[in-house]
Amino acid sequence: MESRAPFAEAERAQEVKAPAKRRLADPRPAPWQSLVLDIIALNLGFLFAYWLRYHAGIGGLVTDENYLPLGEYLPIQLGLTITLAGVYAATGLYSKKPKTSLLEELSSVISGSSFGMMLFLASVFLFRGLAYSRGLFLMAWVLIITLIIISRIGQRLFAEYQRSKGIGVKRVLVVGSGQLARSVMHVLSTEPGLGYHLAGFLEDGMQMNGSAGRFHSLGGLPDLEKTLRTHDIDEVIVAVPSYPREFFSEIIDICEKNGAAFKMVPDLYELSLSRLDVDDLRGIPLIGAKEVSIQGFNLAIKRIADVVLAVFLMILLSPLWLYLALRIKKDSPGPVYFRQIRLGKGGRPFIALKFRSMHEKAEAELLTLMDKNEALGPIFKIKNDPRVTRIGRFLRRTSLDELPQLINVLRGEMSLVGPRPPLPSEVEKYEPWHLKRLDAAPGLTGLWQVSGRSELPFDEMVMLDIYYIENWSLGMDIKILIRTIPAVISGKGAY
Repeated sequence: MESRAPFAEAERAQEVKAPAKRRLADPRPAPWQSLVLDIIALNLGFLFAYWLRYHAGIGGLVTDENYLPLGEYLPIQLGLTITLAGVYAATGLYSKKPKTSLLEELSSVISGSSFGMMLFLASVFLFRGLAYSRGLFLMAWVLIITLIIISRIGQRLFAEYQRSKGIGVKRVLVVGSGQLARSVMHVLSTEPGLGYHLAGFLEDGMQMNGSAGRFHSLGGLPDLEKTLRTHDIDEVIVAVPSYPREFFSEIIDICEKNGAAFKMVPDLYELSLSRLDVDDLRGIPLIGAKEVSIQGFNLAIKRIADVVLAVFLMILLSPLWLYLALRIKKDSPGPVYFRQIRLGKGGRPFIALKFRSMHEKAEAELLTLMDKNEALGPIFKIKNDPRVTRIGRFLRRTSLDELPQLINVLRGEMSLVGPRPPLPSEVEKYEPWHLKRLDAAPGLTGLWQVSGRSELPFDEMVMLDIYYIENWSLGMDIKILIRTIPAVISGKGAY
């Protein structure tokens, strides 16, 4: 059969069945373990709240007639434990597939604790009156949320530590070398919290070019079985959905024979790099195009946050701003600011401000350096650019050269978080799908900056920008801003 051709020679050479793989230990706590830890945390929170109210006198001294011994609260404590545990379970905190986002998990803890506490208090005061201390319940609510959040963060940090030691990390092989495969490989390699280690990829025979950006090719499809054995692969992800069903059956057979799990990216993903919105109609899946999330009310919230934070940062960093301006003037002749035309939302041009990090005639020398470009795609980057001044190297390494773009944020031309603002000459070289990154205002920082900065190939930068535009949330912006701090301090990938 023709679909078996890529594997025929390899099958004849390897007839011995490989031994079953070891079962990987998952470093994350099992659902029942998380439940036990949550029960311990919420009971400690309640007991500490009781001590604060009745013994430490927080909220006012308790008179003898209003004092209630701890034994009176034990039924209440048991009922609260059962109520909150049930609410946590309903919000998915004990699912077999735990939430991958820390913000999503902590949001469920806060909302679940608040809802469960209000539900329980309504029942208590409805049937038992006001005999119990309301201040105690208020303190218990705060302490329970705090202790469970600490517990959950601790569980994640412990899991991350174990994964850094190789415990519970799955070695993954991607089959495919096109744009879809690169998108999958990027997620696998930049999200260590998912518990995957990308061993490499196999070329699918359609784009046999020996590379896929920065990812390592391990051969072609005929090498699948050999690769599974020699690289100790735990899971295979197929990202070539255009092949016939027989092709996938063949891969599944080889994976099962060698003790590796099999997964595939569905055909629909090719439509637009995750721009699919999945809904259901009484169990019937409905799939449509995902809209840009930064619009309407979301856009208003983002704009308010931009203005408030930009003003705060300009006031806070004004001494540093003045110091850098004086250093630039002292280091080399020329203006403090470098002004350059960039394209914003919808491709509208604007003047982007930066601290000058090159000497005055740098733009005129650009054409003589084009053959030394080290970046992939329609952008220009050189690690050791001879045009950069002494203070400019520091500014670029720390990204402080972009500090004046806070003015662009206040003008509404940029946002604190968003895609990188491109040059008009760069956009002229864009492929059609690249233009999607112009659907949002550009930002001082963004998802690509905290995921590798200049070390990422251009196509991966665009994939990250598109994902950000289509999946924006205020929590995502906060997370990116927090991750920007260590990225700036380390200077990794900045030049």
